[in-house]
Amino acid sequence: MGLNLKVNLGNIELQNPVMTASGTFGYGDEFEKLIDLNALGGISIKGTTLEERQGNPMPRIIETSGGMLNAIGFQNVGIDRFIKEKYPYLKKLKAKTFVNMTANTVEEFGVLAKKIDELDQIGGVEVNISCPNIKAGGINMGTDSKMAASVVREVKKNTSHHVMVKLTPNVTDIKVIAKAVEEAGADSISLINTLVGMAVDIKTRKSKIANVISGLSGPAVKPVAVKLIWEVVNTVKIPVVGIGGISTAEDALEFLIVGASAIQVGTANFYNPRATIEILEGLKSYMKENKINDINEVIGTFES
Repeated sequence: MGLNLKVNLGNIELQNPVMTASGTFGYGDEFEKLIDLNALGGISIKGTTLEERQGNPMPRIIETSGGMLNAIGFQNVGIDRFIKEKYPYLKKLKAKTFVNMTANTVEEFGVLAKKIDELDQIGGVEVNISCPNIKAGGINMGTDSKMAASVVREVKKNTSHHVMVKLTPNVTDIKVIAKAVEEAGADSISLINTLVGMAVDIKTRKSKIANVISGLSGPAVKPVAVKLIWEVVNTVKIPVVGIGGISTAEDALEFLIVGASAIQVGTANFYNPRATIEILEGLKSYMKENKINDINEVIGTFES
């Protein structure tokens, strides 16, 4: 009997639970010579805005102990160029495409959703209300339950696609935000986005990042992510996608065991472009070693 790695995010079926995280995998084609993209469960593209953006000034990314800080600022081609230039490639893949999108106003989210609604070969949208690396908009929307709910309602009003909402960990109680977006109509939730951080050059006594405030990701954030995902899984009824410091199959299994229906690999893609495939193979090995035929037998089995 073969292994079943299929998982469901509500009305969307993924061929396996291994996805890529937005902002770490470009538009997928950058990795086509390095891995088999068709082997992945899903690809979340880099954060897409209404207009093309050049991003924040340099330097905007540095390595830290156990991770990295970034303040890219949503450098992207904009939604119209994405639809024209990037989507034709992505729609041919077996991996489900999730269009990660962000905006500075509720109304902009609606306009983006309407444009994306015209695409018939995607898994859904990932609504980014949580990034801390822009100077206005996202961080406020992701930390205010009423505003977060308003964004979700606006997106749902303008698209029939699956709506995944990406949450920030930079809040007092993430359960409140999770419940608010669920009640507003979110089909699934992904978390965590980056933790807010900064780094100082002791020689110049200035920030190592031009934008000063940046987002921390990588292995250092994994324990925080696992804890928050466990809390959210026990708060909402919709599927949860786990993100945060995943670089091995063992990491991914922690997220699945506490209840994540799927996982996204982010920072690991920068230093190991084959991380997603290695994680997928590691999950298969774990299942064989433990005589598990269905990955869903692992999901949500944590005993507290």
